[in-house]
Amino acid sequence: MDEWISANAMFLVLVLGPSAVLLLLLTVVLLVAWLRARSHARRTAFDRTAAERERIDLELSLAEQTGRLRVIRELHELSVHAISTVISRADGIRYTAERDPAAAARAAEAMAETARATQADLRRVMSVVREGEASVEPHPQLRSTRELFSVMRDSGLDVVFEEHGKPIDLMQGVELAIYRILQEALANALTYGGVGTQARVSFTWSADGLQIKVEDDGARAAARREGVDPNDAKQRAYTLDDDLRALTDEVTGQGIREMRSRAELYGGILTASPVPGVGFSLAVVFPSLRSTMTAPRLPSPGSA
Repeated sequence: MDEWISANAMFLVLVLGPSAVLLLLLTVVLLVAWLRARSHARRTAFDRTAAERERIDLELSLAEQTGRLRVIRELHELSVHAISTVISRADGIRYTAERDPAAAARAAEAMAETARATQADLRRVMSVVREGEASVEPHPQLRSTRELFSVMRDSGLDVVFEEHGKPIDLMQGVELAIYRILQEALANALTYGGVGTQARVSFTWSADGLQIKVEDDGARAAARREGVDPNDAKQRAYTLDDDLRALTDEVTGQGIREMRSRAELYGGILTASPVPGVGFSLAVVFPSLRSTMTAPRLPSPGSA
């Protein structure tokens, strides 16, 4: 065999040499084609993901506008009814003032309370209208939260903000999702807690992510408005069953679903629960926001 190879060495070089070169060139061409196809697939997947995020964001924005119109309509109906009640009580006071001053005083106090509640509802209407006006402007960024806090304070919500850690750069879509979550959470705090409710907002940054908390004292605020010591009200307002339900029952509702959808769009996890005797707590954790700034990783060849 060795003798045959030695005798035919020149023939083998002439035949196998071009074949080896051709095989090498073919391998390079196939490798380049595969790399280009893989790169194209990555770009296509990234574009598809971005388009899906934009579609979901548009659906959520439409749902927000529908929700605002519903809130405005409901608050308008409540305000009209309340004003009718004020007028009726004012007429009653006019007739009873001379005959029963004490009853007139009680009616006047009730009328004033109704007027204050109506004023709060009208403030909420203006807050919702402002949000609607802002939604047709360019999408808000994370720094726009300062303006959001100012609007909510003007509406009667005591917003306290604190931030920990070093902020990281975020995609515009992430900033918009965070802004909308804060907007909904603060609006809920004002709606269910009422004027005078304190909402504590905190940002805690990590190397790759962000944790957001919104905690309000709506139940304690209601007690303060009634002239009751919140600490005493806390003891009377709830039971052990309330604590158990707060830990086990899932909070549902259109607003919560929308906030959760926005969070999940960027890998976030949203939890929400009432705090018996205090108010409401909402937390959103985005473990890895940096990963949303790059194209999604495709499965390796051969993986199922």
